Amino acid sequence: MSKYTTGEIAKLCGVTVRTVQYYDTRGILIPTELTEGGRRLYSEDDLKRMRIICFLRGLGLPIDSISQLLSESDPGSVISLLLQQQEQALKEEITERQEKLDKLETLRRELKSVETVSVDSISDIAYTMTNKKKLKKIHMTMLMTGIPISVLQWTSIILWITKGIWWLFPVWVIVAIPYVLWFSRWYFRKTAYICPQCHSVFRPSIKEGLWARHTYSARKLTCPSCGHHGFCVEVAGEEDIHE
Repeated sequence: MSKYTTGEIAKLCGVTVRTVQYYDTRGILIPTELTEGGRRLYSEDDLKRMRIICFLRGLGLPIDSISQLLSESDPGSVISLLLQQQEQALKEEITERQEKLDKLETLRRELKSVETVSVDSISDIAYTMTNKKKLKKIHMTMLMTGIPISVLQWTSIILWITKGIWWLFPVWVIVAIPYVLWFSRWYFRKTAYICPQCHSVFRPSIKEGLWARHTYSARKLTCPSCGHHGFCVEVAGEEDIHE
C-alpha cells in the first residue's frame, strides 16, 4: 500500500506543505503513520480525504464545518448534495456570463452602425438592449394571437376557391376587423420609439404607427420633440411615456 510524505501529498493535491501540516494540527487530516524520526506518512485513504478537504475549501467552507462534516456517519450524502449545489451555481454563473458576453457583442455590433459615437448613442443602444426581452415577448404575443386569424383567413380562401364554400370568408372578416383594432391599440401602447436625432423616447398615434413604413425593429415616424421624420428604433415602452 502506497505511503506519501507531507511533501508528496501536498504536491498531489496542489497545496503547500504548510497547508498539510496546518490540517494536521486542526485534526482533520491526521497522518496514518509516524516514523521513528517523527516523519508523517499518509495512506491512500488520507490522500482521498485530503482531496475532499481541498474541494470543500474550494467551495468556501470553513475548517470547523469541514471537520464536522467529515465526522458524520455518512459524509458522502452531504458532499453529494454540495456537489449538486455547486453544479447549479456554476451553471447559473455560466448563464450570467454568457448574457454579459451577448450584451457586449450586441453593443459592439450596434456601435459599428453608428456614425458618431456619443453618450446619447450609447444610451440608446443600452436602452434597446435592456428592453430586448420585453420587446421579444410583445412580438411573440403578436405572433401567437395572429396565427389563428391567419389560419382562418387562408382556410376560408382555399375553401372558397376549391369547394365554393364562401360563407367562411365573411366569418373571417367579422373576426379579423375587431382583432386588428384591438391589437393595434394594444401593440402601440406596449411599444415606443427612440428618435435617432434628439434621442427622445415617444409613442406615435395609432393611426401614424399603423400606416408607417416599418422593418422588424424600426418604424418611419415623426418625432414629436424635434420634428425629425425617419426610421426610429422600436423598444418596449414604459407606462409613463406619453403619446
